[in-house]
Amino acid sequence: MASGAHAASLRERRQTLLARSDLTGRSFCRAYAAEADRWLAGLCKRATGDRRRAALLAVGGYGRGDLCPHSDLDLVLVHDGRGDVSALADAIWYPVWDEGVHVDHSVRRPKDVLTAASADLRVALGLLDARLIWGDPEVAGPLISAAQAQWRRKLSAVSIPALSAQMDERRGRHGDVAFLLEPELKEGHGGLRDARALHAMATGAPGLAGSVDLRAVDEATDTLLAVRVELHRTAGRALDRLVLQEQDQVAAALGYSDADALMAAVATAGRSIAWACTNAWVRRQRWEPARQRGIGSTARRRRAKAVADEPVQEAGVVMIDGEVTVDASFDATSDAPTDPSLPLRVAAVAAERSAPIAPDALRRLSDAPPPPNPWPEEARRALVRVLAQGHRAVDALEALDHDGLLVRLIPEWELVRNRPQRNAYHRFTVDRHLLEAAANAAALTDRVSRPDLLLVGCLLHDIGKGASGDHSDAGVALAASVGRRMGFADDDVVTLATLCRLHLLLPDTATRRDLEDPATVDAVAERVGDRETLRLLWALTEADALATGPAAWGPWKASLVAELVSRVEHALAGEPIDAERPVRSSERYGDLVAEVRSGGRPVVQVDPPRLVVAARDRRGLLAAVAGTLALHGLDVRSADVSTDTGVAVEVFVLDVTHPRPPDVERLRGDLNAVLAGDLDLSDRLEAKARAYAGARRPSAPHPVVPSVAIDVGASASSTVVEIRASDEIGLLYRVTRALFDCGLDVVSARVSTVGDAVVDAFYVRDDTGSKVTERALLERVEQAALEALR
Repeated sequence: MASGAHAASLRERRQTLLARSDLTGRSFCRAYAAEADRWLAGLCKRATGDRRRAALLAVGGYGRGDLCPHSDLDLVLVHDGRGDVSALADAIWYPVWDEGVHVDHSVRRPKDVLTAASADLRVALGLLDARLIWGDPEVAGPLISAAQAQWRRKLSAVSIPALSAQMDERRGRHGDVAFLLEPELKEGHGGLRDARALHAMATGAPGLAGSVDLRAVDEATDTLLAVRVELHRTAGRALDRLVLQEQDQVAAALGYSDADALMAAVATAGRSIAWACTNAWVRRQRWEPARQRGIGSTARRRRAKAVADEPVQEAGVVMIDGEVTVDASFDATSDAPTDPSLPLRVAAVAAERSAPIAPDALRRLSDAPPPPNPWPEEARRALVRVLAQGHRAVDALEALDHDGLLVRLIPEWELVRNRPQRNAYHRFTVDRHLLEAAANAAALTDRVSRPDLLLVGCLLHDIGKGASGDHSDAGVALAASVGRRMGFADDDVVTLATLCRLHLLLPDTATRRDLEDPATVDAVAERVGDRETLRLLWALTEADALATGPAAWGPWKASLVAELVSRVEHALAGEPIDAERPVRSSERYGDLVAEVRSGGRPVVQVDPPRLVVAARDRRGLLAAVAGTLALHGLDVRSADVSTDTGVAVEVFVLDVTHPRPPDVERLRGDLNAVLAGDLDLSDRLEAKARAYAGARRPSAPHPVVPSVAIDVGASASSTVVEIRASDEIGLLYRVTRALFDCGLDVVSARVSTVGDAVVDAFYVRDDTGSKVTERALLERVEQAALEALR
């Protein structure tokens, strides 16, 4: 800072630093920490010129100089207890609070500081980075030394178990930095807190450096710290979750080509720290100081030895100290193993025994040549063995991937490795999504006659997301190429390509088309071709959806997909789908029809997840009901409409995650008011949308582009109007009102939400009850629907 800057407030100093685009990452943090030091020291000097008997310490992230723009100031005012320091404390804390800077502070005597550190892991960790800002070195120095000595003494018995529990708790709460759409940079697994925990353990156990590459951890920390600084800078507040809407700005500020490149760098850094954590814990017995090992450590060593003593019936694979490794005598004629199946057989043993793969084994295997083309049968069988272990396979395959072995085996994997999926529908990067989908599929192999094709098909179904164009189309050629290289027969390669091409067919059809329409079933049967492919697609659909995110699979979608599969199976077998005509809603709810005829007023019945409305038939009834449901905050999954001599019955399937059931009396009252013209839905829904606009955080950086597609061949009796748009309050009402204004009747609708987008399909007929085919009317419908979406 220039001369005279001592009078500047801390906020002004911070703002000056934020305005400098050349200060990023650790250089910004250190510059800001230095300015905070000078400002705080000035407060102390103005309060008292006497440095004796008191000291102000920076601890935690501030102590080590990792002070991001909106980080807390972690401070400890230490005194020897021989004087009143309350005035000094007030002279520090109140100006900090006035600055609007968050501060984590305490005032203690040295012995009280050590007592607190003994009882609280957070305090102990913070003191490892303690340094003097102002005051008496004779107060600060002995305390800092004593705190570090106490940490070393208690490392094994207390601190390591507590650190392990904290890391597990953080991972359960915040997930993995490497694989999430919106990673938590500080608290997530593989994040900044985990990196600091590794260094804290190394402080008391220097041998940890032999098991963990701390230099790689530091490089990864620099990456995450730089991202965190820019996230604070762009958001203008303390924000540690790298949310979608900030990713473009952060990427540009740090010089990445785009947000995908930024997220790939974050994933790589998160993987590096997480990998180091894994190695540290599984090899604890090697680096933990022997004098600190207690009974628990002895028990762990005995368990590890018991595992190591178990014979491994696998050529070239052994267990040593609880880790899977390569037998030193296997293939001893070469420095690197030449058996192409060995990496996958090592992974299979690791997955089967839930044991880690030794780093030395990974390094040795990474020097081996890639497998030949095609793979030997033993290598393909080994891959299926690994995948068949379900979620235990994920860690084993991640270990191979960390050392580049997965890309060596499947070069196409490089296209999806660390690749983000920048929409709220997906929770994982593409590569982790594929591993999770294959793990889910392992529990579904009893549905199919070829488990190997299911498992490998799941592993490859999104491989095209790293290529240009539609990922399903791009993935077909890639999946076929991988399948041939793996040595699958020609017919099996065709099946793998088909699984890639059609992996969205069942969920898209089930949620967007009328399953009782024979044209729907015939179209799916024609594309699938045979029952075994259908069953493979069914299992793939569920495994894929479960790996996508909580919004992608549930009882509603599962039941629709199962019903579609059942109908298509009957069609492929040449069997009748239904011996009898489907029961219409107006027949199923005949009592409601009778009640409307006798009373004249609409009848509402709730049978979760269904809500049934019966009312006098009139044009625009569906729009009126849809708008009323939106007014009550109810999300519609599907709608079916039928009539019986002047009475319409509309059956809605609602989102079952709604916190409470609808108030039937209020719903009926509002519907009566709408039908009588006493309640203006458009105005009320616009007001509701405005009221909720500020509370609804956008979860995607780019809005969904509204689109309308009209299909006259999807049904024998209706025209299908399919719309795609961002999810908004009252959208279903606006679209159905637009179709009504075009003179169309909506006979059924399928409503589905895909992340931030809704994809709705409406089966419509003209005012004569016929399919809409007239070109001019179709164009008018398309324009009206687009206007409604905008």
